Order: sequence, then structure tokens, then C-alpha cells
Amino acid sequence: MPSSTSSSEDRPQPGQGPYAHRGPLAPGLRLTASDRPGIAQPVPERDVPPLPWAKMMPVVLLLVVALSCAWEWRMQRVGYEVGDLGDDPSAWAEQRRGLESDAAKVAIIGDSRILFDTNLDRFEQLTGVRPLQLAIAGSSARPVLEDIAERSTFAGLVIVGIADQSYFRDTAGVAKADLKRSRFESPSQRISFLIERFLRRHTAMLDDDARLSSWIVRTDPDWRPAVRGPYDDVWKVGSYYDDRQTKMWAEMPRNAYLRGHTVAAWMGNFSRMKPTPEIIAKTAARTKVAVARIRVRGGDVVFVRPPSEDPLHALEEKRLPRATGWDMLLRVADVKGVHFLDLPAAQGLTMPEKSHLDRECAAVFTDAYVRALALLTPRLQLMSGAPGPLHANDCVHPAPRQP
Repeated sequence: MPSSTSSSEDRPQPGQGPYAHRGPLAPGLRLTASDRPGIAQPVPERDVPPLPWAKMMPVVLLLVVALSCAWEWRMQRVGYEVGDLGDDPSAWAEQRRGLESDAAKVAIIGDSRILFDTNLDRFEQLTGVRPLQLAIAGSSARPVLEDIAERSTFAGLVIVGIADQSYFRDTAGVAKADLKRSRFESPSQRISFLIERFLRRHTAMLDDDARLSSWIVRTDPDWRPAVRGPYDDVWKVGSYYDDRQTKMWAEMPRNAYLRGHTVAAWMGNFSRMKPTPEIIAKTAARTKVAVARIRVRGGDVVFVRPPSEDPLHALEEKRLPRATGWDMLLRVADVKGVHFLDLPAAQGLTMPEKSHLDRECAAVFTDAYVRALALLTPRLQLMSGAPGPLHANDCVHPAPRQP
């Protein structure tokens, strides 16, 4: 038996030996690593069999087109929209770059509530200013506020929308990816974003929630004993348009199962969130520093607390009372704010899943909080020809979609 110190002369050399591959393989023969001792081992070799490739390719292409069209038709039938652009870090970074423009007057930051509950068109109709929408679903506004204070020259008005428990957190959450993308976006990321946005303007099936993999996971009808599908995860809630205008997905008010699932997800998420006194104090202190930095260069900051509805609001108040969170924050940071409970026009609005306003009522709430902010800061003024106030009875809901 050869030892480990045997001369290389005893070993088969490349191109030698009884299994050396010379010329074409015999039909059906597969050459593996064991057939080539002493040779660097690539993947196994196999001859490509002769097949009618020219005839097969059009058939495959036809099948791909047919199946894609069928899936697109199905996704539109269940409520996914052509022109729903989705949201990703590149879309946020695009808006973030707008802060450096001299034309930027107002920026909105926060979590999903101020994102869903602000109608940019109504905001512009009232003030003549179209704000930059920089709110991020599932995040705290504080890291973004600090980013604006430390890494921009923005000297306009920052509107900070908060869900109390979401704001008083010690981490950036999903905002971390958006902030990172705003600091560096590779050419491939930018090109991919532009291509996908173009395709989404003409299709519905590119929605992240419309992917077959998502459907398979989320529609598991208890196939496995004692195992329930991912009911606690948040599914599709919103639709996204130009300028990151975000609206509640039109299917939410129509689908009782979807509403029930989303309420369950919110209740589960918020029941696990209870800021400690240390995090509350730290958040207020860091907010004060960020606000001061923005004011030094001539800007200002105001806060907005969008609505939520019982039982979710009752849970939020239990986990972080208004006096402990909202009132303390405004006092310590020396900022002004608008709470939905203090706005008569913001009462009785429709929140299908208890946490976000539907499309029609978002315009009403925007009207209410913009008018209130205009009384608190000279940086936001109503135009002389601004439309009249809206009220809850102006939430005109469309007729249900026919199946």
C-alpha cells in the first residue's frame, strides 16, 4: 500500500490512467470524480444529448407567458393592484435625498400610522407644500430624527408621527436598512429598483405578498395537526404609490378574515412591547438633543399622535399611558404636538384593523392635524384659497367590490 510519502510518480497524472477522459464520451456515460484520480475535481461531466432545442424553446416561452398571464389575472381578481409600487429602502432613500433640496419645506417621519394616515394630496391642497414622506412601517421615528439632525442640512419643519410604544424603543428596527441605503446605494441596487418600479406600474403580480411562496405559507388551512399557519405575522396592509403615498390596501375593509388576522397580529405585537423607564427617559433625552440641533440651523419639529381604536388603544394605554409617554416627551423635548384625542374632527373615523385609517378617512385626519399644526407653528400655513374643513361624514366609502 503506498504511504503518505509515496512519490508523485506512483500516482496517476492528468490525462493518464485507465479512466482518463479522451475525446467524446460514449452515449449515456457519466464521468465522475472517482474516474479521474489525481486530477483537480470539477463537477461531473456529462454530454448534452441531442434534442430538438429549437422547437422546445418556443414551447417553454409560451408556457412561461401563459402561466404569468394566468397568475397576473388571478392576483388582480383577489385585489392586488396594477401600479402598487411597493416600498423598499431605495424608495425611502430617494425621498431622503430630497431633504437636501432648497425646495424641501416639510418632512414627515414616523411609523406606519402617520404613513398610512397622511394624504399627501390633501396636505398640498391645504398648504401648497407637498411634504417628503419618510415614515417607515414597523419602525421608530427617533433614529430618523437623529439622522436628519446629524446628517442633513434640512432647516424646514419635521413632523414626527408616533405610535407611543413604537417610538419608545432602543433600536432602529427596520429603519436601519433604509438609513443604510440612504448612505450608500450601489448602481445595481438603483438599477434594480428602477426596473422593478417600471414593471410594477404595469403589473400586480410583483407585489411581495402576491408571490406564490407567500401564498403557500399564508394559506395553510391547518394541514398539519395542531399546527396553525402564520396567523401572528403581518400580511399585506397597505398599497404604495408615487412619493411613497401609502394607503390602506383596498381589500382590508372588504375581507373579514384579513381584518381579523391583522387585529390579532397587532394585539400580539403590542402586548409584547412595554418600554422600560430607562428606555423612556433615554428616548426623551435623545429626542431633545435632536430637536435642538435642527432648531439651531433654523428648522423646527412638531409631533402628531395618529388615532388607534379599542381594543388596541386600550392595550396601548395600559402598556404606556399617555401621561408617561406622550405628555412627558413633549415636556422634556420642549416640542408641541397634536394628539388625536384632542381633535374633534379626528373622532369616529374608520379603522378597519384598529390601527390605521382607511383610504377615505386618511384625508379627513390629514385635514384635521394640518389645521391644528398651522395654529402651533408659523412654518405651516393654510393657503388663502384652501378648501374647507373635513369631518367624519366626509369619509365616503366606495361600494364593495363584486367578487
